[in-house]
Amino acid sequence: MSSETTGASYASAGVDIEAGDRAVELMKEWVKKTQRPEVLGGLGGFAGLFDASALKRYERPLLASATDGVGTKVDIARRMGVYDSIGHDLVAMVMDDIVVCGAEPLFMTDYICVGKVHPERVAAIVKGIAEGCVLAGCALVGGETAEHPGLLGADDFDVAGAGTGVVEADRLLGADRIRTGDTVIAMASSGLHSNGYSLVRHVLLERAGLALETEIAELGRTLGEELLEPTKIYSLDCLALTRTAEVHAFSHITGGGLAANLARVIPDGLHAVVDRSTWAPGAIFDLVGTTGNVERLELEKTLNMGVGMIAILPQESTDVALATLADRGVDAWVAGEITERGAKTTGAELVGDYAV
Repeated sequence: MSSETTGASYASAGVDIEAGDRAVELMKEWVKKTQRPEVLGGLGGFAGLFDASALKRYERPLLASATDGVGTKVDIARRMGVYDSIGHDLVAMVMDDIVVCGAEPLFMTDYICVGKVHPERVAAIVKGIAEGCVLAGCALVGGETAEHPGLLGADDFDVAGAGTGVVEADRLLGADRIRTGDTVIAMASSGLHSNGYSLVRHVLLERAGLALETEIAELGRTLGEELLEPTKIYSLDCLALTRTAEVHAFSHITGGGLAANLARVIPDGLHAVVDRSTWAPGAIFDLVGTTGNVERLELEKTLNMGVGMIAILPQESTDVALATLADRGVDAWVAGEITERGAKTTGAELVGDYAV
C-alpha cells in the first residue's frame, strides 16, 4: 500500500508519544528531589499543587513571579551534546530575578520544546533543572515537553521556565530603600552566565572559526567547557544576606550588562558609581573582546563582565555582609557607592579601568 493511501497518525506526523512517556518516567526521580513540604501530588497531573496555607505565617505575603529562558546558549549545549547544565542555567535566570525583591523562591515550572523527543536527553535537561531548584531552595512542581517536528530539527531544542516566590510586604526590597552613601557590593559571576551568547557565538565560532573542542590556554580548559559553565544561583546567598545585614536592594546582572541592570533599582535623584578597578573580569571576557575587536562599552552592555549580582546596603552593614558572603563561599567585594545624581542622566555608571 502506498504512503499516500496509508492512514495518517500522530507518529507519521513526527510525534512519538511513547518516547514522551519514557522521558516522563526518567525525569520523575529528579523532580522528586526538589519537593518541599508544601507540594501536593506528584508528576503527571494537569497542574502542580502548592499548599498556600503555608503562607499564613506572613502578615501580608506578596507573591513574586518571573519567567525566562537561557537564550542561544542552548546551541552550545546541543553542539556539545551536554544537556544537564542548561537546566541549571534556567533556574538561575528565573529564581535570581525573583530573589532581587527579597522573595523566597517557592516553586517553578518548565517548558521544554524539542524537534524530536530523545527521552534520555529530555531527562538530562530536567535533571539539571531539578538540581538547580535544590540550589535555589524551590520545588519543581510541573512542566511541559513539546515535540515540534517540522518546525525544529531532530536535535534542536529550547527551554523556558516560570517561578514564584513570596516576600513579606514590609520586607520588600527595592529603589525606595536606597539612600545616599549606601555601599554597592558586587558578587562574582561564574562566567558568561546565560546572556550575550549571540555575540559570543558570532565572534568566537563564526568569525574566528574556533572549535568548541579547542583548548584555550587562558581559560585552562576547552572553549566549549567554558561556554557551558553554569550560571551561578545566588538565591539562598541573597536570602542569607537579608537575615544577617540590612539590605536595601539587589540587582541581577543579566542582558544589558551591569550599568543598565543596576540602574533599574536606583531611584530618581540618586546615582550608582561602580569602580572597575575593584575587580578583573575573567579571561573569557577578554577573549571575546580581543578576538572580535569589540569595544569595551559594547562588551559592558552585552556581558556581565564578571559580576552576576549586586547588593546595595548601608555602609554600616558592609562588613557583616562581606563576612556572610565569604562564609557561604561567595566571592564578593565593595565595588562602589550611591551618590547624589547631580547632572548625571543615568542611574548607574562604571568608572576607571579594570584591574589586571
